[in-house]
Amino acid sequence: MLTNDAVIFGILAAMLGLVFWTSGSGHPFWRRFYAIFPPLLLCYFLPSLLTASGLVDPEESRLYFVASRYLLPAALVILTVAADIPGALRLGPKALIMFFTGTVGVMLGGPLALLAASLVAPDLVGVGGPDAVWRGMATLAGSWIGGAANQTAIREIFGVGSQSFSIWVAVDILVANIWVAVLLAIAANQKAVDGWFKADATALDAVKARAEAYEAEHARIPMLKDLIFILAIGFGATGFAHFCADFLAPYFQETFPGAAQFSVHSNFFWLVVIATAIGVALSFSPARKLQGAGAMKVGSLFVYILVATVGMQMNILAITETPAFFLIGGLWIAIHAALMILVARLIKAPSFFLAVGSQANIGGAASAPVVAAAFHPSLASVGALLAVLGYIFGTFGAWLTGQTMRVIAGQ
Repeated sequence: MLTNDAVIFGILAAMLGLVFWTSGSGHPFWRRFYAIFPPLLLCYFLPSLLTASGLVDPEESRLYFVASRYLLPAALVILTVAADIPGALRLGPKALIMFFTGTVGVMLGGPLALLAASLVAPDLVGVGGPDAVWRGMATLAGSWIGGAANQTAIREIFGVGSQSFSIWVAVDILVANIWVAVLLAIAANQKAVDGWFKADATALDAVKARAEAYEAEHARIPMLKDLIFILAIGFGATGFAHFCADFLAPYFQETFPGAAQFSVHSNFFWLVVIATAIGVALSFSPARKLQGAGAMKVGSLFVYILVATVGMQMNILAITETPAFFLIGGLWIAIHAALMILVARLIKAPSFFLAVGSQANIGGAASAPVVAAAFHPSLASVGALLAVLGYIFGTFGAWLTGQTMRVIAGQ
C-alpha cells in the first residue's frame, strides 16, 4: 500500500498527463477510443483503480483535503472571475432559458426520483446518518448543476459519508457520460434536430459571431505576470474566505444554534459562499480580462486535480453492488432531458442551446466546451461561459435541492 502523498500525487499527475496526451493524439485508435470514452471519464476512472486494487487507502491520504480546501475555492474564484456575465445576457434569451431549464430540471428531477424511490423501496430511502440516500443525491445535484467543485462543496456542507459519496460519484460518471453521448449525437445531426424544433438558425449564427469576436479581442499569449495575477486572485480570495469563515461559522453556532440544518454552522459552507461571491464581484472588474491570458485553463487545471482526488475515492464496483442507485440516477437524468426537450420545442431553440445548456449543468466547465465545440470550434468559449454560470449557481441550487430531498426523506 502507498502511504506517501507525494508519491500518490505524482501518480495522479501522471495519469492526468497520460489521459490528455492520448486524447490529443491523432492516432486512429485513440480517436475511436475517446469517441466512446470521454477524457473526463478516464480522469475519474484511472485513480479509482488505485483504491480498487488496494494500493491506496483514500481515508489515509490528505490529498482530497488539500484539494477541497485550497484548490476548490481557488478554482471557484478563478472560473467565476473569467465569466462575462453581461456577455452571457447578450447571448440571447434562448441560451439562458435553456441553461436555467437544465438547472430546474436537475433541481426537480432529484426530488422526483427520490420520491419515486421512496414509494417503491422505502427502506432504501429511509436510511439515516452520513450515508443517507438524500445526502449522496445532494452531491450529485452539485455536480449536475455546476461540476466537480460544487459536488465536493456539497459533500462537505452536508457531511456525506465516504460510502454514499463513492456510490454517487460512480452514478455521476456512468449516467452523465451516457447523456454526453446523446448530446454529441445531437451535434452530429444538428440540422435535423433544428428542423424538428423549428429553430431559427440566425440566432446561432449571431452567437458564433460574438464568440469569435470576443476571442479575437481578448486572446493573448500569457506572460508570467498574468499567471501570477491569476494565482494571486485565486489564492488571495481563498485566504480571505478562510479568514471570514473562521469567524462566521462559530458566530452562527452560538447565535443561531437551531440553524444547523441550513448549513450555516459549516465552516466549509461559508468558505464556498464567500469565494463564489468574490469571484462574481471581480467578474465585473478588469480582472475578467485575465480570461484571455488563460484564467479558465488554470481554474480547470485545479478542477482536474480535484477530479483525480475524488476519483480515488470512487467505488467503481458499486454498479454491481447497488444497481438501484443507478436506476434512480437514470430516472433523474431522464426528467432533466425531457424538460430540456419540451422547452426547446416550445421556444424553438436551436439544438446547440439545448446541448450546451444541458451540459453546462451536467458536465460543467470540464466538458461543456467540448460539447459546444462539437457544433462549431469557435463556440467552445460559449460552453465555458455557460458552465461558469453553473459554478456560480451550482452550490446554492444543490443546497436547496438537498434540503428538499431531506424533507422528502423525512430527516
